[in-house]
Amino acid sequence: MPNTYSLPLYIQISEMLIREMQAGRWVEGMRLPPERQMAESLKISVGTLRKSLAVLAEKKLLERRQGSGNYIRHVSVREGLYAFFRLELKGGGGLPTAQVISVQTLDKPSELPPFGASKQAHRIRRLRCLNSMPVALEEIWLDAGYATALTEEDLSESLYYFYKKRLNLWIQRIEDSVSIGRLPEWGQAHLPEARMILGCVDRISWDQGNEKAEVSRTWFDAEKVSYVSRLK
Repeated sequence: MPNTYSLPLYIQISEMLIREMQAGRWVEGMRLPPERQMAESLKISVGTLRKSLAVLAEKKLLERRQGSGNYIRHVSVREGLYAFFRLELKGGGGLPTAQVISVQTLDKPSELPPFGASKQAHRIRRLRCLNSMPVALEEIWLDAGYATALTEEDLSESLYYFYKKRLNLWIQRIEDSVSIGRLPEWGQAHLPEARMILGCVDRISWDQGNEKAEVSRTWFDAEKVSYVSRLK
């Protein structure tokens, strides 16, 4: 069954480029490399790149000058689909993708912080990659009051995109606590090169009604990526 809520590649690329703006690596007035060169560096077709750049132009983030090239228009960037994804490659940036490992509906474990009104939650386990390189594991618990059931086929690269489109749920704010944690047994096959002790992010997420909707834990390979949070 095809995933109706998966993100087209050109949208993934446009969102990755927005992350570059948010990170301050692209500045106002900067001329981008030639399209063919950019496409080769991103390992995509020129046609896909042009669709991605058209998205940025539509958002008024990019100016496309005939015969001259593409220029950053301004860097006052609205929140993108990956705005709450805080992991970056050591050299900066990276295209985020996700692979669902499992989805189950379970009673909420007692060790989780209180969230939502239901006694049950959907547990989503995912492998996160940057530029196709496995870098992190996620265990996300979404209160079951937002959906009676979830399947792997439902979920998109961006859970928050899926929440908006399918569940009418907007994640408005988050609270992250960064520490270290032991690589979980269920994830060892997915991060076989990682050390047993990893960086760890515990997150609480609030919905548009300021109710706690979701809690999660992310284990990340600190030898490959960094957790980055920017204030503007």
